Amino acid sequence: MKKVIRDGNVAVLFSPGYGAGWYTWHNQEELIYHPTLIEMVEQNRQSEITEELCRTLVTNFDENNYIYVGGAEDLRIEWMPVGSQFKIDEYDGAESILYKENDWWLTA
Repeated sequence: MKKVIRDGNVAVLFSPGYGAGWYTWHNQEELIYHPTLIEMVEQNRQSEITEELCRTLVTNFDENNYIYVGGAEDLRIEWMPVGSQFKIDEYDGAESILYKENDWWLTA
């Protein structure tokens, strides 16, 4: 899987705006790391991110699947240390990144 790594940090895309999530609404892991999309966000070209473009970026994309890109307009980059464990959470379309080491776990 292609990723953008700078100074020991990986670029991860997420959509913090309310209305539509990014990863949580399409579940294509490649699209949160893809260098083409990272570059587009860095250049404020989110409006050019389309379903057609994303289909071409996903390896082994199943033509029967659908990629919802409504959250693309609000995409932001989170730079996190290589090897960080995280999950992307969503509430009402707004995504947030939860790091495993910062997440609070209960033990029975």
